[in-house]
Amino acid sequence: MKRIIAVSVILAAFVAVAIVAGRDELAKTAAAQPQPAREVPKFQVDPSWPKLPAKWVWGQVSSVSVDERDHAWILQRPSSVRTDQKGMAAPPVLEFDAAGNFVQGWGGPGEGYDWVEIEHGIYVDPKGFVWIGGNGKTDHHLLKFTRAGKFVMQIGKKGESKGNSDTSNVNMAADTFVHAKTNELFVADGYGNKRIVVFDADTGAFKRMWGAFGKEPSDAKMVKPKVPEASRIPAMYETGPGPDQFNPPVHAARVSNDDLVYVSDRGGKRVQVFTLEGKFVAQAFIDRWCEAPHCGNGQTVASTAFSHDPEQRFLYVASRSPARIWVLDRKTLQPLDSFGRPGVAPGEFYILHHMNTDSKGNLYTTEVQDGKRAQKFVFMGLEKK
Repeated sequence: MKRIIAVSVILAAFVAVAIVAGRDELAKTAAAQPQPAREVPKFQVDPSWPKLPAKWVWGQVSSVSVDERDHAWILQRPSSVRTDQKGMAAPPVLEFDAAGNFVQGWGGPGEGYDWVEIEHGIYVDPKGFVWIGGNGKTDHHLLKFTRAGKFVMQIGKKGESKGNSDTSNVNMAADTFVHAKTNELFVADGYGNKRIVVFDADTGAFKRMWGAFGKEPSDAKMVKPKVPEASRIPAMYETGPGPDQFNPPVHAARVSNDDLVYVSDRGGKRVQVFTLEGKFVAQAFIDRWCEAPHCGNGQTVASTAFSHDPEQRFLYVASRSPARIWVLDRKTLQPLDSFGRPGVAPGEFYILHHMNTDSKGNLYTTEVQDGKRAQKFVFMGLEKK
């Protein structure tokens, strides 16, 4: 284990420096070095997608998932619309086809289950079931529905979490992912806890859990060391392997075709990679220089997504506060490219949240707070840079 962590620290340090080198003050130095041409994905935003019915308005758009038909399932927050628009809020769950046409909408309180306080994560699993999680104070459960919105199962109970050792409840879980090979539900748990927890996707039975570096997750409160204001930006940034526990929120979890679990440690500004059993493999820091209040809330890795090729050659990483998407070599975690900037125009980002890809390689993103939108970035092929 020590050897694995040591290798990961070296890798993480390399990636962190490479990413930080993308900043304006170091760009000239990097550009002066000869770089071999490399292929990277190229995207173009589709400003007409999606087509929300005119009778509705968006609230904060928290999450997106794409099913096997390339239909995008969007989770949004009706309670977050402006006061003068309360009667116009769209349903929480919205389905759109690949062209952006509205298919159906549903969600909200119903008989037999506890709807979430604050809608956070949506995921459509390989069997077509729709999973919903929330990050409200009493959202200690996960919900499973059919595509038509019929309730199937609830894991956990509202307001019943007993912390990171609890095997029955979650605590403001941010995201879910079902790995088809094992039929297991991987949960980024998340806002109230600091762990990945795994359940059987059919029965909801607890399987296992782990924290950062594969360690046992802890309820101990994390204390961030104070850094003198003058040393934060632009010259200095944190170094070393980072905290030995996830720094909430643990915002997303994705499982690759070759059975690796990619965890978005948003507060820790890093992606950590594990085996299916929770053995630590590697980590990479993303925009580690980002520090509040100079850089939003100072958090970066909000979500990841895989490229659509069978090898999933590229890993896309949504960097929240810097408002951009990084393209990494998935196997080495080396940064290859990035796109996006802060703003509200098509192709810009205002509070990046979750993202996903479809079978054609198109990328879908969501934005919360005042962003309140989903965007589609059309895959235009590979280009040499």
